[in-house]
Amino acid sequence: MMKMEWLEGFAMFAEHLNFTHAARALHISQPALHAQIRRLSETLGVTLYGREGRRLRLTAEGEQVLRFARQTAERSEAFVERLRTGHSRQPLVLAAGEGALLYLLGDAIKAFAARGPAPLRLLTRDRDGTLQALRRGEAHVGVAVIDPVPDDLEGRVLAEIPQALVMPRAHPLARRRTVGVAALAELPLVLPPEGRPQRETLARAVAAEGGRLRPAVEATGWELAIHFVTLGLGLAVVNGCCRLPRGLVGRVVPGLPRVRYQALYRPDAQEHGGVTALLAMLHEHRGDWRERRSVAAATPRKGAA
Repeated sequence: MMKMEWLEGFAMFAEHLNFTHAARALHISQPALHAQIRRLSETLGVTLYGREGRRLRLTAEGEQVLRFARQTAERSEAFVERLRTGHSRQPLVLAAGEGALLYLLGDAIKAFAARGPAPLRLLTRDRDGTLQALRRGEAHVGVAVIDPVPDDLEGRVLAEIPQALVMPRAHPLARRRTVGVAALAELPLVLPPEGRPQRETLARAVAAEGGRLRPAVEATGWELAIHFVTLGLGLAVVNGCCRLPRGLVGRVVPGLPRVRYQALYRPDAQEHGGVTALLAMLHEHRGDWRERRSVAAATPRKGAA
């Protein structure tokens, strides 16, 4: 029989991946925590963690147990709250990247905060961090750029957004309605660090046109990339939902693939009553980014100078 204290101990260990820190947070000794997790592993008949270099990491089975531990704790807290007050207000957790939170999800978040059935907590995570938060039970819903959706998750498309080149309004390319991929090879670009998906996508697209990227400076995140454009350090390719400061314009690059944002969730996450409501609000407000001062909205209409 599993004991709740074993699950609680393992969840705290998984959060820190350090026995000393986890034991201190639980106010127990490190040997006691080791014993709890060993008993849990023996009872389940699986290895929960391993060593990778100098660091500890959860196994695939360990991540499943962590999700179960968090779900069990959440259900227990909700039950006690309903028993005492007649209702549960367990928070709903949404994980998403900085760009999605800034440019895509604001209206849905505002709507859920105003009339959703539960408080909303936000986690700022990149794509891999969002997937990890979902799989470990840290988040109920995630929004990320991903295609296809992993087999262990469900997904709903929120938006397919064009990529666009951002430049000063006085730049010669600003007179065009769109910019071809081949033109990117001739430009000093603000690019994500090597190995990031967007940089690899740009490199492949430009190479197919017989060119190579010219990195001017590296930046992580659309806000910083756009800021570097305002400083005159180069031009940047960003998602079309980004809003631009005065003096900058964006022109869609039709030869680049559209960015597909998906709302992701585990099938069992819908046990939380707020998941269905949040998914509905995300769907309801999924086109709102077009109406703001975004790159795509700023692109001149056909026939414009």
